[in-house]
Amino acid sequence: MTEEPKKKSRPLLSRNEMYVVISFFAFVLIVLIITFYSPNSLPSDKPVEVELRRGDSVNQIIDSLYAKKIIPSKFNMKVAIMLRGAEKKIKAGTYFIDKPMSYLELIDALSGDKLSMQKLVTIPEGIGQPELASLLQKELGIDSSEFIGLSGSKSFLRSLKIEADNLEGYLLPETYYFLASSGARGVIRKLSNELNSIWTKKNKEQLKKLKMTEHQILTIASIIDGESNVFSEFSTISGVYHNRLRKGMALQADPTVAYLIRNRKNKKITRRDLEINSPYNTYKNPGLPPGPISNPGKQAIIAALYPEKNNFLYFVANGNGTHSFSTNYEQHAINVSNYRKWLRSQN
Repeated sequence: MTEEPKKKSRPLLSRNEMYVVISFFAFVLIVLIITFYSPNSLPSDKPVEVELRRGDSVNQIIDSLYAKKIIPSKFNMKVAIMLRGAEKKIKAGTYFIDKPMSYLELIDALSGDKLSMQKLVTIPEGIGQPELASLLQKELGIDSSEFIGLSGSKSFLRSLKIEADNLEGYLLPETYYFLASSGARGVIRKLSNELNSIWTKKNKEQLKKLKMTEHQILTIASIIDGESNVFSEFSTISGVYHNRLRKGMALQADPTVAYLIRNRKNKKITRRDLEINSPYNTYKNPGLPPGPISNPGKQAIIAALYPEKNNFLYFVANGNGTHSFSTNYEQHAINVSNYRKWLRSQN
Protein backbone atom coordinates (compact mmCIF):
# COMPACT_ATOMS: atom_id res chain seq x y z
CA MET A 1 0.00 0.00 0.00
CA THR A 2 1.55 3.29 -1.06
CA GLU A 3 1.62 6.38 1.25
CA GLU A 4 -0.19 9.50 0.18
CA PRO A 5 2.17 12.43 -0.59
CA LYS A 6 2.31 15.05 2.20
CA LYS A 7 0.61 18.30 1.40
CA LYS A 8 2.77 21.43 1.66
CA SER A 9 1.68 23.66 4.59
CA ARG A 10 0.22 26.94 3.42
CA PRO A 11 1.78 30.06 5.02
CA LEU A 12 -0.51 31.95 7.38
CA LEU A 13 -0.11 35.12 5.31
CA SER A 14 0.60 35.58 1.67
CA ARG A 15 3.42 37.82 0.59
CA ASN A 16 0.99 40.63 -0.20
CA GLU A 17 -0.79 40.21 3.12
CA MET A 18 2.54 40.28 4.94
CA TYR A 19 3.44 43.50 3.15
CA VAL A 20 0.13 45.06 4.24
CA VAL A 21 0.71 44.04 7.89
CA ILE A 22 4.29 45.38 7.92
CA SER A 23 3.17 48.63 6.28
CA PHE A 24 0.40 48.99 8.83
CA PHE A 25 2.72 48.54 11.80
CA ALA A 26 5.29 50.87 10.22
CA PHE A 27 2.58 53.49 9.77
CA VAL A 28 1.44 53.08 13.38
CA LEU A 29 5.07 53.40 14.57
CA ILE A 30 5.57 56.59 12.56
CA VAL A 31 2.32 58.05 13.94
CA LEU A 32 3.39 57.16 17.50
CA ILE A 33 6.80 58.78 17.02
CA ILE A 34 5.29 61.94 15.54
CA THR A 35 2.59 62.08 18.20
CA PHE A 36 4.68 61.48 21.29
CA TYR A 37 8.17 62.66 20.34
CA SER A 38 7.47 65.80 18.28
CA PRO A 39 7.35 69.10 20.22
CA ASN A 40 3.89 70.59 20.75
CA SER A 41 3.59 74.31 20.05
CA LEU A 42 2.91 76.85 22.81
CA PRO A 43 0.16 79.49 22.57
CA SER A 44 2.75 82.30 22.36
CA ASP A 45 6.44 83.14 22.76
CA LYS A 46 5.87 83.98 26.41
CA PRO A 47 6.58 81.35 29.10
CA VAL A 48 3.41 79.58 30.23
CA GLU A 49 2.88 79.19 33.97
CA VAL A 50 0.97 76.17 35.24
CA GLU A 51 0.36 75.04 38.81
CA LEU A 52 0.01 71.34 39.66
CA ARG A 53 -1.40 70.89 43.15
CA ARG A 54 -0.44 68.17 45.60
CA GLY A 55 -2.97 65.35 45.38
CA ASP A 56 -4.08 66.17 41.81
CA SER A 57 -5.21 63.09 39.88
CA VAL A 58 -3.80 62.28 36.46
CA ASN A 59 -6.97 63.65 34.86
CA GLN A 60 -6.69 66.90 36.84
CA ILE A 61 -3.04 67.29 35.81
CA ILE A 62 -3.97 66.73 32.19
CA ASP A 63 -6.87 69.21 32.46
CA SER A 64 -4.49 71.88 33.84
CA LEU A 65 -1.99 71.36 31.02
CA TYR A 66 -4.74 71.36 28.39
CA ALA A 67 -6.36 74.53 29.81
CA LYS A 68 -3.02 76.35 29.46
CA LYS A 69 -2.68 75.06 25.87
CA ILE A 70 0.59 73.31 26.72
CA ILE A 71 -0.78 70.10 25.18
CA PRO A 72 -3.20 69.81 22.24
CA SER A 73 -4.76 66.45 23.22
CA LYS A 74 -5.84 65.09 26.61
CA PHE A 75 -6.05 61.54 25.24
CA ASN A 76 -2.51 61.59 23.85
CA MET A 77 -1.17 62.94 27.15
CA LYS A 78 -2.91 60.17 29.09
CA VAL A 79 -1.46 57.53 26.78
CA ALA A 80 2.00 59.08 27.11
CA ILE A 81 1.75 59.03 30.92
CA MET A 82 0.82 55.34 30.77
CA LEU A 83 3.69 54.60 28.39
CA ARG A 84 6.11 56.29 30.80
CA GLY A 85 4.52 54.68 33.84
CA ALA A 86 4.42 58.17 35.31
CA GLU A 87 0.99 58.11 36.95
CA LYS A 88 2.53 58.68 40.39
CA LYS A 89 5.79 60.36 39.37
CA ILE A 90 4.62 63.84 38.35
CA LYS A 91 5.52 66.37 41.07
CA ALA A 92 3.36 69.14 42.47
CA GLY A 93 4.61 72.70 41.99
CA THR A 94 4.49 75.81 39.84
CA TYR A 95 6.12 75.30 36.47
CA PHE A 96 7.12 77.69 33.71
CA ILE A 97 7.09 76.18 30.24
CA ASP A 98 9.08 78.47 27.94
CA LYS A 99 9.77 76.19 24.99
CA PRO A 100 7.80 73.60 22.99
CA MET A 101 8.04 70.05 24.37
CA SER A 102 6.81 66.67 23.21
CA TYR A 103 4.43 64.72 25.44
CA LEU A 104 7.24 62.49 26.68
CA GLU A 105 9.67 65.40 27.26
CA LEU A 106 7.00 67.20 29.24
CA ILE A 107 6.32 64.16 31.42
CA ASP A 108 10.04 63.71 32.09
CA ALA A 109 10.35 67.40 32.99
CA LEU A 110 7.33 67.34 35.32
CA SER A 111 8.62 64.16 36.94
CA GLY A 112 12.09 65.59 37.60
CA ASP A 113 13.57 68.87 38.77
CA LYS A 114 14.43 70.43 35.41
CA LEU A 115 11.53 72.89 35.23
CA SER A 116 11.47 73.83 38.90
CA MET A 117 15.23 74.38 39.24
CA GLN A 118 16.29 78.02 39.27
CA LYS A 119 19.71 79.55 38.89
CA LEU A 120 20.84 82.93 40.17
CA VAL A 121 22.59 84.91 37.43
CA THR A 122 24.03 88.41 37.79
CA ILE A 123 24.20 90.48 34.61
CA PRO A 124 26.58 93.44 35.07
CA GLU A 125 25.57 96.99 34.14
CA GLY A 126 26.86 98.18 30.80
CA ILE A 127 27.35 94.71 29.35
CA GLY A 128 27.52 94.52 25.57
CA GLN A 129 25.43 92.13 23.51
CA PRO A 130 28.32 89.76 22.61
CA GLU A 131 29.40 89.53 26.26
CA LEU A 132 25.80 88.98 27.37
CA ALA A 133 25.42 86.17 24.83
CA SER A 134 28.57 84.48 26.18
CA LEU A 135 27.43 84.92 29.79
CA LEU A 136 24.02 83.36 29.14
CA GLN A 137 25.60 80.46 27.28
CA LYS A 138 27.96 79.82 30.18
CA GLU A 139 25.36 80.18 32.95
CA LEU A 140 22.22 78.81 31.30
CA GLY A 141 23.45 76.86 28.29
CA ILE A 142 21.69 79.22 25.86
CA ASP A 143 23.05 79.08 22.34
CA SER A 144 24.93 82.39 21.94
CA SER A 145 24.41 82.44 18.17
CA GLU A 146 20.64 82.05 18.67
CA PHE A 147 20.68 84.90 21.17
CA ILE A 148 22.60 87.18 18.79
CA GLY A 149 20.26 86.19 15.96
CA LEU A 150 17.18 87.10 18.00
CA SER A 151 18.84 90.38 19.01
CA GLY A 152 18.69 91.55 15.42
CA SER A 153 15.44 89.85 14.38
CA LYS A 154 13.00 92.55 13.26
CA SER A 155 9.96 90.31 13.74
CA PHE A 156 11.04 89.31 17.26
CA LEU A 157 11.80 92.94 18.17
CA ARG A 158 8.35 93.98 16.99
CA SER A 159 6.76 91.22 19.10
CA LEU A 160 8.45 92.92 22.07
CA LYS A 161 7.14 96.29 20.85
CA ILE A 162 10.69 97.53 20.35
CA GLU A 163 11.15 99.84 17.37
CA ALA A 164 14.97 99.76 17.42
CA ASP A 165 17.13 97.77 15.00
CA ASN A 166 18.77 95.76 17.77
CA LEU A 167 18.03 94.60 21.31
CA GLU A 168 21.23 96.14 22.67
CA GLY A 169 20.23 98.66 25.31
CA TYR A 170 16.78 97.13 25.83
CA LEU A 171 17.74 94.31 28.22
CA LEU A 172 18.08 95.46 31.81
CA PRO A 173 21.14 94.15 33.68
CA GLU A 174 20.18 92.88 37.13
CA THR A 175 20.46 89.79 39.31
CA TYR A 176 17.82 87.32 38.16
CA TYR A 177 16.52 83.89 38.99
CA PHE A 178 16.24 81.94 35.77
CA LEU A 179 14.67 78.54 35.29
CA ALA A 180 17.19 75.89 34.33
CA SER A 181 15.06 75.22 31.23
CA SER A 182 15.06 78.87 30.13
CA GLY A 183 15.44 79.39 26.40
CA ALA A 184 16.79 82.47 24.64
CA ARG A 185 13.34 83.93 23.98
CA GLY A 186 12.20 83.50 27.57
CA VAL A 187 15.34 85.15 28.97
CA ILE A 188 15.10 88.05 26.53
CA ARG A 189 11.45 88.63 27.41
CA LYS A 190 12.26 88.63 31.13
CA LEU A 191 15.05 91.21 30.74
CA SER A 192 12.96 93.30 28.35
CA ASN A 193 9.95 93.29 30.70
CA GLU A 194 12.20 94.35 33.57
CA LEU A 195 13.40 97.32 31.52
CA ASN A 196 9.81 98.28 30.69
CA SER A 197 9.06 98.56 34.40
CA ILE A 198 11.35 101.63 34.51
CA TRP A 199 9.02 103.60 32.27
CA THR A 200 6.60 104.69 34.98
CA LYS A 201 4.16 107.55 34.50
CA LYS A 202 6.58 109.89 36.30
CA ASN A 203 9.52 108.88 34.11
CA LYS A 204 7.46 109.19 30.94
CA GLU A 205 6.54 112.72 31.99
CA GLN A 206 10.24 113.44 32.43
CA LEU A 207 10.86 112.23 28.88
CA LYS A 208 8.39 114.83 27.65
CA LYS A 209 10.12 117.56 29.66
CA LEU A 210 13.44 116.62 28.09
CA LYS A 211 11.79 116.30 24.67
CA MET A 212 13.57 112.99 24.23
CA THR A 213 12.60 109.41 23.43
CA GLU A 214 13.19 106.24 25.43
CA HIS A 215 15.69 105.22 22.76
CA GLN A 216 17.69 108.42 23.20
CA ILE A 217 17.73 108.08 26.99
CA LEU A 218 18.92 104.47 26.73
CA THR A 219 21.65 105.65 24.36
CA ILE A 220 22.87 108.31 26.79
CA ALA A 221 22.63 105.83 29.68
CA SER A 222 24.78 103.30 27.83
CA ILE A 223 27.50 105.94 27.35
CA ILE A 224 27.31 106.94 31.03
CA ASP A 225 27.75 103.28 32.03
CA GLY A 226 30.81 103.12 29.80
CA GLU A 227 32.36 106.24 31.31
CA SER A 228 32.26 105.41 35.02
CA ASN A 229 31.73 102.68 37.59
CA VAL A 230 30.95 105.24 40.33
CA PHE A 231 27.17 105.62 40.63
CA SER A 232 27.47 108.92 42.48
CA GLU A 233 29.03 110.47 39.34
CA PHE A 234 26.36 109.30 36.93
CA SER A 235 24.04 112.30 37.19
CA THR A 236 26.98 114.72 36.89
CA ILE A 237 28.22 112.97 33.74
CA SER A 238 24.65 113.00 32.45
CA GLY A 239 24.56 116.76 33.02
CA VAL A 240 27.71 117.16 30.91
CA TYR A 241 26.21 115.23 27.99
CA HIS A 242 22.88 117.06 28.14
CA ASN A 243 24.75 120.38 28.20
CA ARG A 244 26.82 119.45 25.15
CA LEU A 245 23.74 118.20 23.28
CA ARG A 246 21.93 121.50 23.92
CA LYS A 247 24.95 123.44 22.61
CA GLY A 248 25.27 121.22 19.53
CA MET A 249 28.74 120.06 20.61
CA ALA A 250 30.16 116.65 19.77
CA LEU A 251 29.96 114.39 22.81
CA GLN A 252 33.53 113.12 22.27
CA ALA A 253 32.72 110.09 24.39
CA ASP A 254 35.43 107.42 24.46
CA PRO A 255 32.93 104.57 25.11
CA THR A 256 31.41 105.11 21.66
CA VAL A 257 34.83 104.59 20.08
CA ALA A 258 35.46 101.58 22.34
CA TYR A 259 32.18 100.19 20.96
CA LEU A 260 33.57 100.39 17.43
CA ILE A 261 36.67 98.35 18.31
CA ARG A 262 35.13 95.94 20.82
CA ASN A 263 35.82 92.93 18.62
CA ARG A 264 39.48 93.87 18.37
CA LYS A 265 41.99 92.06 20.56
CA ASN A 266 43.73 95.29 21.58
CA LYS A 267 41.01 97.40 23.19
CA LYS A 268 43.19 100.47 23.81
CA ILE A 269 41.86 103.50 21.93
CA THR A 270 44.39 105.20 19.65
CA ARG A 271 44.31 108.56 17.88
CA ARG A 272 43.64 106.70 14.65
CA ASP A 273 40.53 105.16 16.21
CA LEU A 274 39.15 108.66 16.83
CA GLU A 275 39.05 109.07 13.04
CA ILE A 276 36.96 105.95 12.35
CA ASN A 277 34.20 106.90 9.93
CA SER A 278 31.06 105.71 11.72
CA PRO A 279 27.86 107.35 13.00
CA TYR A 280 28.78 105.83 16.37
CA ASN A 281 31.99 107.88 16.50
CA THR A 282 30.99 110.84 18.69
CA TYR A 283 34.35 112.52 18.03
CA LYS A 284 33.43 112.98 14.37
CA ASN A 285 29.67 113.41 14.66
CA PRO A 286 27.70 115.82 16.86
CA GLY A 287 24.64 114.53 18.68
CA LEU A 288 23.88 111.00 19.83
CA PRO A 289 24.98 107.80 18.07
CA PRO A 290 22.22 105.79 16.34
CA GLY A 291 21.54 103.65 19.42
CA PRO A 292 22.78 102.24 22.72
CA ILE A 293 26.32 100.86 22.79
CA SER A 294 25.58 98.46 25.66
CA ASN A 295 22.82 97.43 28.04
CA PRO A 296 22.81 100.16 30.70
CA GLY A 297 21.83 99.53 34.31
CA LYS A 298 18.95 101.18 36.12
CA GLN A 299 21.19 103.78 37.82
CA ALA A 300 22.55 104.97 34.48
CA ILE A 301 19.06 105.15 32.95
CA ILE A 302 17.72 107.21 35.86
CA ALA A 303 20.79 109.47 35.64
CA ALA A 304 20.18 109.97 31.92
CA LEU A 305 16.56 110.87 32.69
CA TYR A 306 17.40 113.21 35.56
CA PRO A 307 20.70 114.94 34.72
CA GLU A 308 22.37 117.07 37.34
CA LYS A 309 21.88 120.77 36.68
CA ASN A 310 25.41 122.03 36.18
CA ASN A 311 27.50 124.02 33.72
CA PHE A 312 30.15 121.37 33.11
CA LEU A 313 31.16 120.65 29.52
CA TYR A 314 34.25 118.52 30.08
CA PHE A 315 35.53 115.75 32.32
CA VAL A 316 38.56 113.49 32.50
CA ALA A 317 39.71 110.67 34.78
CA ASN A 318 41.79 111.80 37.74
CA GLY A 319 43.49 108.58 38.79
CA ASN A 320 41.41 107.65 41.84
CA GLY A 321 38.53 106.04 39.96
CA THR A 322 36.50 109.22 39.63
CA HIS A 323 36.62 112.22 37.28
CA SER A 324 37.53 115.91 37.31
CA PHE A 325 34.86 118.16 35.79
CA SER A 326 35.27 121.58 34.24
CA THR A 327 33.17 124.31 32.63
CA ASN A 328 35.76 125.48 30.11
CA TYR A 329 38.47 124.02 27.93
CA GLU A 330 41.32 125.81 29.70
CA GLN A 331 40.56 124.10 33.02
CA HIS A 332 39.94 120.85 31.20
CA ALA A 333 43.41 121.04 29.63
CA ILE A 334 44.92 121.45 33.10
CA ASN A 335 42.96 118.44 34.36
CA VAL A 336 44.13 116.37 31.40
CA SER A 337 47.73 117.38 32.07
CA ASN A 338 47.39 116.38 35.72
CA TYR A 339 45.96 113.01 34.72
CA ARG A 340 48.82 112.36 32.31
CA LYS A 341 51.33 113.21 35.04
CA TRP A 342 49.59 110.71 37.29
CA LEU A 343 49.75 108.06 34.58
CA ARG A 344 53.49 108.61 34.13
CA SER A 345 53.99 108.30 37.88
CA GLN A 346 52.45 104.84 37.78
CA ASN A 347 55.04 103.49 35.32
